[in-house]
Amino acid sequence: MRESQGHVRPMLPGDLANVASIERHSYEFPWSRGVFRDCLLAGYQCLVIDSSDGVGGYGILSIAGGEAHILNLCVNRRFRGFGFGSQLLDELLARARAANVERVLLEVRPSNTVAIALYRKRGFLPVGSRRAYYQAPSGREDALVFALPLKTDTSRGR
Repeated sequence: MRESQGHVRPMLPGDLANVASIERHSYEFPWSRGVFRDCLLAGYQCLVIDSSDGVGGYGILSIAGGEAHILNLCVNRRFRGFGFGSQLLDELLARARAANVERVLLEVRPSNTVAIALYRKRGFLPVGSRRAYYQAPSGREDALVFALPLKTDTSRGR
């Protein structure tokens, strides 16, 4: 039986092959290994979750201008249903809070109901859509945009 808790840690260059493999097996239009390498080089918050059975998933967070943006969050198919996505998301949110950002944004395919349920459970709310955002077999697919406010202005009214 696989463990239900993994260990979240920073992604290292040595993880790129595993991360790219998980991506290829999860998406019809995956990011390339080079995109992940570029995220590391850009200084984004790049995380993986390890278990005794190997890399269970990864998450990528960019932080700029008072906002954080979850660029990618994916769990290896073998590890789905064990809470790895929740662990990764919670760590990405902790890093966003530590950076004192006002909100976290993300895009998700409308068909990805499992991810949408996870984001809603963590307090994300839909704030819009991006037309033709994702590649799709028959052209392009819109993305739903979700946001989670992390900081409120407490200086008003004082």
